Amino acid sequence: MESDLGFFICDLPKRKKAFQYRLKVTINGVESLVLDPYQFKEEAFHAVHFVDQQASNVYKQLGAQVLTLTNGIKATRFAVYAPNASSCSLIGDFNNWDGRSLPMEKTACGHFVLLVPDASVGSRYKYEIKDSLGQLLPHKADPVGFYHEQYPSFASIVYDNNHFDWTDNEWVTKDKSDHYQSAMSIYEVHLASWRTKLDEQGTETPLNYDELIRDLIPYVKELGYTHVEVLPISEHPFTGSWGYQPTGMFAATSRFGDPDGFKSFVNECHEAGIGVIVDWVPAHFPEDAHGLAQFDGTHLYDYSDPKKGWHPDWNSCIYDYGRDSVRQFLVASALYWCEHFHIDGLRVDAVASMLYLDYSRNEGEWIPNVDGGNHNYEAISLLKWVNEEVKTHFPNTLTIAEESTSFAKVSHPVHEGGLGFDYKWNMGWMHDSLVYINKDPMYRRYHHKDITFSMVYNNTEYFVLPISHDEVVHGKGSMIRKMPGDEWQQAGNLRVFNGFMFAHPGKKLNFMGNEFGQFEEWNHNTQLTWGALNYAKNNGLKTLTKDLNRLYKTYPALHELDYQEQGFEWLDSHDEERSIVSFARRDSQGNEVIVICNFTPIPRDDYKVGVNHAGEYELLLNTDSEFYWGSNYNAGFKFEADKQTWQNQPCSLVLNLPPLSALYLINKTATLK
Repeated sequence: MESDLGFFICDLPKRKKAFQYRLKVTINGVESLVLDPYQFKEEAFHAVHFVDQQASNVYKQLGAQVLTLTNGIKATRFAVYAPNASSCSLIGDFNNWDGRSLPMEKTACGHFVLLVPDASVGSRYKYEIKDSLGQLLPHKADPVGFYHEQYPSFASIVYDNNHFDWTDNEWVTKDKSDHYQSAMSIYEVHLASWRTKLDEQGTETPLNYDELIRDLIPYVKELGYTHVEVLPISEHPFTGSWGYQPTGMFAATSRFGDPDGFKSFVNECHEAGIGVIVDWVPAHFPEDAHGLAQFDGTHLYDYSDPKKGWHPDWNSCIYDYGRDSVRQFLVASALYWCEHFHIDGLRVDAVASMLYLDYSRNEGEWIPNVDGGNHNYEAISLLKWVNEEVKTHFPNTLTIAEESTSFAKVSHPVHEGGLGFDYKWNMGWMHDSLVYINKDPMYRRYHHKDITFSMVYNNTEYFVLPISHDEVVHGKGSMIRKMPGDEWQQAGNLRVFNGFMFAHPGKKLNFMGNEFGQFEEWNHNTQLTWGALNYAKNNGLKTLTKDLNRLYKTYPALHELDYQEQGFEWLDSHDEERSIVSFARRDSQGNEVIVICNFTPIPRDDYKVGVNHAGEYELLLNTDSEFYWGSNYNAGFKFEADKQTWQNQPCSLVLNLPPLSALYLINKTATLK
């Protein structure tokens, strides 16, 4: 019967627990039998009350969970946190997007819940929410949605997290606790613009995940990189943000396929012996109407005061790091990527903006902490918790901070007073070395400390040396275009810089295109200029990248003791007049690689270098070789060191230094005692 309020009421006999009833529904003359979703309240509410007991419950209980009910019935349980909403309805393909048909029931904890048998994998959905005053808000995508459509709908899609069949067990279970002593060379990639294809209309479109497996993985393996790092893969509405304005913190972007496609990409990387690092952005989120902003009509996810909750640089909202539900949400996101995508590392973006309350703010535009200072204690606490949770549950997964200040102990364990990251990007090295190499060689002698200063603080953190996407965009020019001089000198400068970088202590990161000297500045709307590889100069630079990676991985002296004093020794750091540096890298057995860098286009014949051991030295690498489009200046291949002291070293050798070159030498028989 129909009540006066417009509701349909039906008295049913007491039923057994396993019994389900169906409704005969006629819409526009079409009759169908449907399972009434409201008869499954017990199944719907089961475990949702326990979301806040551990962070991983956020993605295990919220969102769209695919379930199998009694009698084998398939259903999806929807649960969303909107504590300040007066109502929330589920809308989607299964109810013609009609907000009247599937109102959700609110728990005492502020979650709206409904179990829907007719919502299956692949169904699109959103939430129709009314604020505390009953005002209808823009339709919202699921904050814990695992799969989302692109513009214009931005709808969430029901997805089964347990469908993919992983084959990388050997990789994920291998003990990687020795990562500080291991080689780590990272190829940073923006998947949408690495390589593209033309669609039927002749429009440039990104490769899908299967095509990236086919093309990108063999390329990274050919170059010799140990890891690939992808710019944020989390779902984001604006392509021009490169992923750094995410709205889907639990979803791999559908620009390249479904989440199983990205899982397959990670799986195949592991099968090829390549680790996968993803950029993760807990610093801020955009104001897009379908996203987290004003989710239930309030500042549910961000600080309400714009002096804390609005980012002036990126015009975005800053998470409220002091609110328990937000902290759980962010920690859960980090764990989700580790558990369901088997990633090997989270590179956390914009950490400095999280640590400081006055980041990019003038006096009077920020709120001091309880002690009157500028540290955001809530964000600091969150970062420590994220790192501890990742280490506890996924000890092989690395966390890496993009942090540009001198904040202490970023990459030290929490129990030692640190933030708990495994690594920190060395932005100081990046800035100083690029300032130096950008100078005309005749002026480098006045800036010699820029190339040597990094070793003063090298052992304070566990550093990654980054030449990232940020250095080849927004008018900064490509790496080769930063270099002074004519075409040959530009290539020579880039070669000696790369030689210096791979010999300097610290793990390595290079953005795509740097490996072959792309001349154009990076443009996210188009692919790399692969045609450059038709030229000997660019092929030479690519060959050098491969050889540097090979030597870096082959010789432990170049990576094993990156963060210990005995792993590095200056042989001469004071030859500023000739802009030459020389140093020794050592492994735990005392084996050495000697590195000499000539940062001028002037050859230096009969150049004397102090070394630790007498005997014969062999040339491992000459970045000026003809194989790399160098001048092939005759540096020789074997060198004899005698017991004449030089530069406070017991022995010395004499050699010819090619112009704009880095030389690697080795004495295979010499071991420190």
